[in-house]
Amino acid sequence: MTSAFDDITGVLQEYFDALHFCDVDKLQRVFHPKAIYATADETPLLYRTMEEYVPVVAARQSPASHNEARRDHVDAIELAGENTAVARVRCSIGQRDFVDFLSMVRTDGRWRIIAKVFQIIERQQ
Repeated sequence: MTSAFDDITGVLQEYFDALHFCDVDKLQRVFHPKAIYATADETPLLYRTMEEYVPVVAARQSPASHNEARRDHVDAIELAGENTAVARVRCSIGQRDFVDFLSMVRTDGRWRIIAKVFQIIERQQ
């Protein structure tokens, strides 16, 4: 039997893969259908539902198609109990680095992201 930490780590790896390959099937597996996506780095505040976010990812050219180096990293995972956790992760797309705070819930025996709140860091070439 795997631990919650191992299960969450697996979800995070699938999350990184979904973003790198723009794989919306994987994206929809790792996000709860009622999840939110938000950043205050856009004006006004950028807030999307999954119905709004998934088509954005589907329409973008994947970092994999540009042979972009992966910069995926899990900084921390903190469990609040049996069904609630938060992960701080980093990844890159194009000239942007992202620090993501991913709130996670375990429903029906599986972990999913219920909220993604992130910081955008423009990378200098």
